[in-house]
Amino acid sequence: MASFIKFQPFVENLAEKVFDLGADTLKVALTNADPTASVGTLASVTEISGTNGYTTGGTQATISSSAQTSGTYKLVLADVTFTASGGSMGTFQYVVLYDDTATNNELIGYWDYGTTITITNGNSFLVDFDASNGVLQLA
Repeated sequence: MASFIKFQPFVENLAEKVFDLGADTLKVALTNADPTASVGTLASVTEISGTNGYTTGGTQATISSSAQTSGTYKLVLADVTFTASGGSMGTFQYVVLYDDTATNNELIGYWDYGTTITITNGNSFLVDFDASNGVLQLA
């Protein structure tokens, strides 16, 4: 899987209580436009069209665990699957994680898959989150 890249405002938003990563609704959105690390809200990201199985705003990610052990916090999410229906979905290269509960849909981070991806009708794309190390760790 591609490496996680955090959006820069995530750090300030975390410190200023914008997020409750253990309870908020987190979502995964798809884009083909290279996200700028300095932006802070989903409105700053150009999503793919909300058609053929993709819903504008993305898909909810289920929180598997959100806890700290020995001073290190780890957020673990269940994998998310996007399935094309009625035609192809995409093209996208970036998978964006954001907080849908936060007032302005504040961004957390994204993954760059290195090449464009199109999901053809009836096929799926799995966002395979790391179940061992989590999506992110804070120490």
